[in-house]
Amino acid sequence: MCKDCGCSITTNKHQHEHTHVDEQGREYNHVHDHEHDEGKNVHESGHHHHDHDDSHKHQEAHAHLHDNPQLNDAKTIAVITKILDKNDHEARHNRAHFDEHGVLCINLMSSPGSGKTTLLEHMADLAPFKFGVVEGDLETSRDADRLHVKGIQAHQIQTGSACHLDAFMVHKALHHMDMEAMDVCFVENVGNLVCPASYDVGSHLNIVLVSIPEGNDKIEKYPVMFRQADLVLITKTDLLPYFDYDIEHEKIMARKLKPNVDILELNIKEEASIMRVIEWIEFKRKMRG
Repeated sequence: MCKDCGCSITTNKHQHEHTHVDEQGREYNHVHDHEHDEGKNVHESGHHHHDHDDSHKHQEAHAHLHDNPQLNDAKTIAVITKILDKNDHEARHNRAHFDEHGVLCINLMSSPGSGKTTLLEHMADLAPFKFGVVEGDLETSRDADRLHVKGIQAHQIQTGSACHLDAFMVHKALHHMDMEAMDVCFVENVGNLVCPASYDVGSHLNIVLVSIPEGNDKIEKYPVMFRQADLVLITKTDLLPYFDYDIEHEKIMARKLKPNVDILELNIKEEASIMRVIEWIEFKRKMRG
């Protein structure tokens, strides 16, 4: 349920997740929407609420709710607040789980086709750390299949109609992964520059990719996403000669939104370029002890 675009929030649907097994015996999660009668409350399921003051992201979410005229009624806001509280609670649980295993979790977010999976494929042969991937797509297990070919531990979540991953989806996926066999866990979120920015999945860091072919205005058009970034990767820089793209202007816009954000240029065809990303991740990993 997305609090920025409003998809699914004003309907009487909720999501149900279950596991499928493909012809090769690999498991993946799949999410379906189901109808509920209007007026029924969201089930508590034994989860606890928390104070809103402990999450800046949560406060931004509430601001979005009140700014959206389709959602600006007391009943709807009360229901959505329960949903967001539960997600934040589960995200903290995920983060604690990663901490217990000494795993750094990084949320990868971008538009579709910006190069998230390709980056992970190329990192497999170069990274000094072991990593696994929670894959999120509306349909197919193609990205997870690509990573399996490279020997990367990956679990596919098929969201059905949800345009982002949430903390509960990631939590369930972790039960299918060997945490002891990884130093870093990447959550490759659904390709979307809106909703994934607002849902905490339990990551320690956020990397946002934006590619040259997407054009000059993506950072300015999607500020919520880029304010969440710890690292902005400007990808497909080998295509700069073929596009009217002012890369220095985009860096200025990114730092205007978040002055301390790190920014790297990425040409997937150059090993040195990929290594700079790996070195950034390794530095962050070692900083966490």
